[in-house]
Amino acid sequence: METKNEVEFLNYHHLRYFWAVAREGSLRRASEILKVSQPSMSTQIRLLEEALGEDLFRHSGRNLSMTEFGQLVYGYADEIFNLGGEILRATKQTPVARVLRLNVGIVDSFPKLVSHKILQPLLQHDPPVRLTCHEGKLTELVAQLGTHRLDVVLSDEPASPGVNGRLFNHPLGSSRVTFCATPQLAATLKGRFPRNLHEAPALLPTENCTLRRDLEKWFRHAGITPHVVGEFEDAAMAKVIASNGLGVIAIPSIVEDEACKHYGLVSIGRTRQIESQFYAITAERRFTHPAIQAITGKPKPKSGF
Repeated sequence: METKNEVEFLNYHHLRYFWAVAREGSLRRASEILKVSQPSMSTQIRLLEEALGEDLFRHSGRNLSMTEFGQLVYGYADEIFNLGGEILRATKQTPVARVLRLNVGIVDSFPKLVSHKILQPLLQHDPPVRLTCHEGKLTELVAQLGTHRLDVVLSDEPASPGVNGRLFNHPLGSSRVTFCATPQLAATLKGRFPRNLHEAPALLPTENCTLRRDLEKWFRHAGITPHVVGEFEDAAMAKVIASNGLGVIAIPSIVEDEACKHYGLVSIGRTRQIESQFYAITAERRFTHPAIQAITGKPKPKSGF
């Protein structure tokens, strides 16, 4: 008695139609780009859904929106067709250097100068790396890791391993904290550090940030009550406001020199009792991106990169 081995193949024409509709956000626009009728594309996408066993889109009025499963498939499709484009470019150019794509998510509370230090080695990477950076909340960015729309997320706090599949937190280093202000504001502060922070105008991270919680704990322990004049998720915005003399800010000591030079600030004191931690978060993949290895592969010294 013979047994027939059933081999499943993915129809990449169907996948391309789905990818085009998901990317354009419209069946009409995708059909115009691919020069295929809308009814034909709808039929091909339905066949893909039947082959995969789940819906890729849901109807929202006259619009189409991807299901959670559709977002997962889109992440894979995006990689497949971007790599296909690279293959075509490679065969038409000699000699050619392969360009690696790296999609980076950066938590909005993550210091911009620190992210620059972390990503700087990739600017001299061989083969070249094309960086695409996105900002957002940790939960949003981690969700995009799960759908492979992002390759790595830079964060000032670790992600929960139980959320959105298997995640890995790669420690990148840590830094003590320096308090800075304009020279004019610093001259008005009374007492020695840290007493000069008491009732001083302060520009703090928002309460959902790890650094804010650490600062609050330190303030209570030191018996200090600053006058909070502003709260910011974006650390770069806080530096801009501080450069106008409106308040004291707390920054990672590893970027103190750059921040003071760029924004015209001076240090008014440092503490060893608060440390900012930095992480690269990745999702489980079959292959490790070589650019991510360049970021996470080498142990980082404490208080520096």
